[in-house]
Amino acid sequence: MNTGKHSELANHAWKVADLLRGDYKQSDYGKVILPFTVLRRLECVLAPTRDAVVARNAALKDLNVDKRELLCQAAEARFYNTTDLTLKKIADDAKQARANLEAYVKAFSANAFEVLEKYEFTQQIRKLDAAGLLYQVLSRFADLDMRPEVVSNHQMGYIFEDLIRRFSEQSNETAGEHFTPREVIELMVNLLIAPDADLLSQAGKVRRILDPACGTGGMLTSAEAHITALNPKATVELNGQELNPESYAICKSDLMIKGEDADNIVLANSLGDDDGHKGQKFHYMLSNPPFGVEWKKIKDDVEWEAEHLGDSGRYGAGLPRINDGSLLFLQHMISKMRPVSDGGSRIAIVFNGSPLFTGAAESGESNIRRWIIENDWLEAVVALPDQLFYNTGISTYFWILTNRKSPEHEGKVLLLDARDYWVKMRKSLGDKRKQISESQIEEITRLYGDATAIAADPAHPLHGKVKIFANDDFGYRRITVERPLKLRFELTAEGLDKLAGSAPVRKLYGDSDAFTRLLAPLIGQTWKAKADAISALRDAVVATGETWPSGTPFAKIFRDAVGFRDSDGEVQLIKGAPEPDPELRDYENVPLAEDVNEYLTREVLPHVPDAWIDHAKTKVGYEIPFTRHFYVYTPPRPLAEIDAELKALEAEIQELLGEVTR
Repeated sequence: MNTGKHSELANHAWKVADLLRGDYKQSDYGKVILPFTVLRRLECVLAPTRDAVVARNAALKDLNVDKRELLCQAAEARFYNTTDLTLKKIADDAKQARANLEAYVKAFSANAFEVLEKYEFTQQIRKLDAAGLLYQVLSRFADLDMRPEVVSNHQMGYIFEDLIRRFSEQSNETAGEHFTPREVIELMVNLLIAPDADLLSQAGKVRRILDPACGTGGMLTSAEAHITALNPKATVELNGQELNPESYAICKSDLMIKGEDADNIVLANSLGDDDGHKGQKFHYMLSNPPFGVEWKKIKDDVEWEAEHLGDSGRYGAGLPRINDGSLLFLQHMISKMRPVSDGGSRIAIVFNGSPLFTGAAESGESNIRRWIIENDWLEAVVALPDQLFYNTGISTYFWILTNRKSPEHEGKVLLLDARDYWVKMRKSLGDKRKQISESQIEEITRLYGDATAIAADPAHPLHGKVKIFANDDFGYRRITVERPLKLRFELTAEGLDKLAGSAPVRKLYGDSDAFTRLLAPLIGQTWKAKADAISALRDAVVATGETWPSGTPFAKIFRDAVGFRDSDGEVQLIKGAPEPDPELRDYENVPLAEDVNEYLTREVLPHVPDAWIDHAKTKVGYEIPFTRHFYVYTPPRPLAEIDAELKALEAEIQELLGEVTR
């Protein structure tokens, strides 16, 4: 890396920022400096072929042909500009600077012009001109030497990413929306690609990579760098999709100034009907989708696809709750895995804790987890430190998935606890107070690679950091445990009012007071059996020559009005079987590998012998209780130690009070 050129450009950026101070908010400096950096780099790349492109464009002026490919050939690049203007020429004519700069930008090929427009560059030109700053900013960039022979594509990418990071850090409240911490990306790429190191080192490898929420493209470029470090001759095709126009522009321009194909970066929502890579398959996929963001805007598209396409679409496994679309991104990525016969795929995605356990059995989230685990795609879940991201301090996790597990890993899932691998930052950036050091990244990567051996060796010092489970260990049956409804029967004043006010009684008697007078002498009497209660009350009515109400509706009202729950009462029956009591109903989660009847006998019947399982209501669920598996019990301090500490504090307080009263 040419550190001198890096420092020059970084210092230049901050000098331009000084010009903008007062007219621009600090968080908006990047809206000017980033597109001007892109524009100058594009200009330097095109400089050797500028005259050839102008001549070719003039020759093609009156011909009815597709100019794009021909002009790209003349430019020897994937983009071009059809004018002979440069930033220096524009700066030399201060009066026409705005008009000439706008004309210059519009003369770029569609792909380059689109990137600059996503920065809202035309608006920035007009704003700078109105503030009297356009000429000064133009002058700062016009002579900046960013020729490829001076600043390589790799160096340019490094410089540009550094500028992105600087401006993201200037606006801590939005940094997390556009930028994933570099060390998080590096670790994620390591865990995604490291198992394929031998495979990737072979000659002639072509690898397609996708990030469906690519942001500024950091994950894509890091994955590419990792693969080319293993195999400099490998061909890496980067593909991405991004919803935010500014992030999209940064990602696409970053690829363009590195000389890479940026046409595979799409501006749209990946989850709806605007999938920019529909029908395509990829070797590697990685993403840091937004946490806890609702998908209400694309609800109709997603629900239509789930209902009409089912398993042939992306969302056949289920839909998560509307306020968190994280698992939709994962389903989207799984739909783009290559068949195992064609080499298969690996996926890495960043989640918060919610996708691990949110949702009861047979909810959308649980069904998605079940689909993933029962298909044996989940390779590992890695817990990261909290306070690692710019816009949230919550705990986060990597999910690693593949459809080509190694034989020793088939049917198993690795849980790796990396929550203690962090160092404190010298200066907090928003909610980011911790980072993972280079040595810690290396250690976690080794730990991941050696996890099977470490998990099998209780004497290993890192044994407590890894656990390996069978797929079924995350499944459970949610059983419904019922107990019989037991009632005693008593006529109370309130109960009699319910009977007298019921529709069947009013229909027979018209005046409910008459019915009340008939049964009032029985208020306070109790019966153990419902039949006895009915007989007593009916006899009292019939004895006076009146009619006793009949029919199912009155029978239900009678039990509700006269019946009272009693553990020693009569068991109520429905078609000869005990009627379950909703108030005593309970639910138990039974591990999938365990027999539910054996569980009932062991865990429930010793306490409530009359309980039974309603098998028709049994549901299967999946969850990954990561924290529970790594919980280490810490016994409370001895009472004597606590008492001694309290006495010492009391003595200290007394001494301080004594000094105050002197």
